[in-house]
Amino acid sequence: MIKRLAVAGAVSFLTACATVSPSGVTTTGESLSGRLSIRVEADGATQARSLTAAFELNGSPDAGRLDLSTPLGSVLAQARWSPREVVLATPRGESRFQDLDALTREALGESLPVPALFDWLHGRPWPGAASVPAASGAGFEQLGWAVDLERFDDALVTARRDSPPPVMVRIKLDRR
Repeated sequence: MIKRLAVAGAVSFLTACATVSPSGVTTTGESLSGRLSIRVEADGATQARSLTAAFELNGSPDAGRLDLSTPLGSVLAQARWSPREVVLATPRGESRFQDLDALTREALGESLPVPALFDWLHGRPWPGAASVPAASGAGFEQLGWAVDLERFDDALVTARRDSPPPVMVRIKLDRR
């Protein structure tokens, strides 16, 4: 699916016509935006995959929306979730999923803890799971991820999961 997102991004960048239409869905809660980079390392059975995009995360862990966009602002993909449904919209259409884990596994090749991101991007562990402070003192470990907050004052959060295949997520937040 990463290859599909990359191809969709390249096509929309070059043609400026293959974009996801706004859903009209409004969310209550917070809004975070910036740039993200996700790299899934090769694990013998699969090649390394990566995705870099602008993002806007709105809502809450229970109901929200995550838009991924090109540098020119064309939406490559939009994930929407609520207690009733989880939907991924791309230029190829919409797909429904059982939960956010299934959606991120399909879209990124690996599960990404989207509900936890709301707290991680504020420099704190998600209250929905146990965590332990990082040995360095600048971050914590939660859900199998090491969240590095060493550059949090620069609006940079890095999360790394070492279990096969290793995954690295780097997020640079926009300052408002």
